[in-house]
Amino acid sequence: MRDTVERRLSPELCHRVRGEDTFPVEWRPLDGKDRFAVRAAWPADHPFFAPVRRGGERCHDPLLIVETLRQSTMALLHDAHGLPLDRHILLGEISLDCDPSGLAVTGEGADIEVGFAELLRRGGQLTSMRVDWTVRRGTRTVATGAARARFAGPAAYLRLRGGHVQAGSVRPGPRVRRAPAPLTGRARTEDVLLAPGGREGEWELVVDTGHPTLFQRPNDHIPGMLFLEAARQAASAAAWPRPWLPAAVRIVFDRYAEFDGGPCLIRAEPGRTAGEFEVTGHQDGARLFTCELRT
Repeated sequence: MRDTVERRLSPELCHRVRGEDTFPVEWRPLDGKDRFAVRAAWPADHPFFAPVRRGGERCHDPLLIVETLRQSTMALLHDAHGLPLDRHILLGEISLDCDPSGLAVTGEGADIEVGFAELLRRGGQLTSMRVDWTVRRGTRTVATGAARARFAGPAAYLRLRGGHVQAGSVRPGPRVRRAPAPLTGRARTEDVLLAPGGREGEWELVVDTGHPTLFQRPNDHIPGMLFLEAARQAASAAAWPRPWLPAAVRIVFDRYAEFDGGPCLIRAEPGRTAGEFEVTGHQDGARLFTCELRT
């Protein structure tokens, strides 16, 4: 490990607007071309990524860990690898496996090792990547994860998105009857992303573009992280009344979800073992994602 000057991270590099929603703090290179150390600060409380209860202990939400890793990777792509801020990051898959007993809220942050296993370029431009993460608190490894993504410039992105791209496109959140917050594992109704669907066991995604954490910047499509949270909520509802907290998640994205499309429908099915669920999302008959979660 080399001693180097640590570089501070800004919300913009992490694709955030507010500092309180930006969890990576600084980074430095490690030995090896594409390995980095990131220091993250996890808040003792947060309006959306609030601590969860595991037994009698307050623990950091596993999806806070996912969001921290996502932000860290984007910041390193921009700051260490020179990815222009106007390049679009097309997330294909993200996974996390964590030890909830190591996520107690103690005021301590985390040290993250980020390794770009595959970083492909064409004509000097980044085209795709695979990244691996190891999260430590002190000497203890508390989570590992990985993701893959492709990159597209403005012109290629316009071709990919067809007629759906509108700069700064947003629309008001729907006035719907949301599911009860305790059923979805949330404390606040405004954080619930599920509304009763047309069939038993099926939910409709609540797309509330006024949510201060989930929609900080203009989007021309429904963000993928919305579906990861919706999948967690659907699994919590399927496990009700048993308390349920994910320790491992893997989500694969198939296509964009459009603001001007039909409702996004979410369904959770039991997995092969107890405490495991597979959640899928569809819009206009096409599959948007598949998410596997286990406790």
